[in-house]
Amino acid sequence: MSGFLNSLADKVGDTLGIDLHAALEQKLQSLLSPDTIQAIADRADSSGLGDHVRSWIGNGDNLPVSPEQIKDLLNNDEVQAMVAKTGLPADTLLPALARFLPDAIDKKTPAGEVPGPGQN
Repeated sequence: MSGFLNSLADKVGDTLGIDLHAALEQKLQSLLSPDTIQAIADRADSSGLGDHVRSWIGNGDNLPVSPEQIKDLLNNDEVQAMVAKTGLPADTLLPALARFLPDAIDKKTPAGEVPGPGQN
């Protein structure tokens, strides 16, 4: 995260009484497991975001997504689990995911494909 976002996360975490960095990092890492990346890729076509997610996995530029598109891509259980874990409302989490998830998936798939089981 950038210095500004780290500072913001510290302030929000202090206000909420939680380690927001750890909570967000843990949730983001769970979204970046090979199984979850594959599930996101599988769901992307049905939500109209197949080209977007393939751009994150493949080589080249990442297509951007909106918070609403992230909400469509992730199932409600995943969003609610992140809300419960971080203590932040979905209206705060979804824009952050829209900003960071494409790049994070891109970095987890440097060969242009989802890693197989046991690979990271």
